[in-house]
Amino acid sequence: MTRIPLIAGNWKMYKTGTQAVAAAKQLAHLSKGVDGVDIMIAPTTLSLPLVAAALGKSSPIRLGAQNIYPGTEGAFTGEVSGPMIKDAGADYVIIGHSERRQYFGETDESVGLKIRSALDAGLIPVMCIGETESQRDADETFFILDKQITDGLKGFDLGDLDTLILAYEPVWAIGTGKTAGPDQVKEVHGFLRHLLKGKYAQGLAATIRILYGGSVKPGNIKDLMQLEDVDGALVGGASLNPEDFNEIIRF
Repeated sequence: MTRIPLIAGNWKMYKTGTQAVAAAKQLAHLSKGVDGVDIMIAPTTLSLPLVAAALGKSSPIRLGAQNIYPGTEGAFTGEVSGPMIKDAGADYVIIGHSERRQYFGETDESVGLKIRSALDAGLIPVMCIGETESQRDADETFFILDKQITDGLKGFDLGDLDTLILAYEPVWAIGTGKTAGPDQVKEVHGFLRHLLKGKYAQGLAATIRILYGGSVKPGNIKDLMQLEDVDGALVGGASLNPEDFNEIIRF
């Protein structure tokens, strides 16, 4: 079954609203004519409605949020809910990024709650998973990934996961310039698809998109996208430059 590739840009805590709008407009201009690939950028929450208004509803570039609160409303100062994200113009939300886990104490269980809130709001969740360098050195990669998926998706049934996207990001390759080698990526993505087949069904395993993230750049995207079970990329630093990101989109 054909899986449409998704190239997603995580802008993290970069770009003011004005800068985000300018970059999004430049990307929209550069990426004209691109076909057969879904494009998403995730600016900061403050910039989401500004970028959405600048691009317009007809733009092929879709928007994502970088985080979500697992609830619709309440006395939770500083948090942003799924309905608010949807209303701001986003279709996707990145959940469980390693930086959220490392710096803000997110757990597999909280990731599951956030995925549920995203689905309830009609958002497409991009669930991030990945091992640290010490875990890989200890040959714990598959154990960690299995646990993150099992605990993160606990309580979900097959019908809940139609739109779910997985993003495998080895923590040791995020922002370090290191990239997992083709054999490593192929092995892990194949493991993940086989794992989903065993836990859920062949149909989900065949249709779910599994992205690779971790120092993705114009120089390595082509090799990554040639791997059988790689359905796109979650791009960090290289997505901040519209020209670089456009090269990645045109892999």
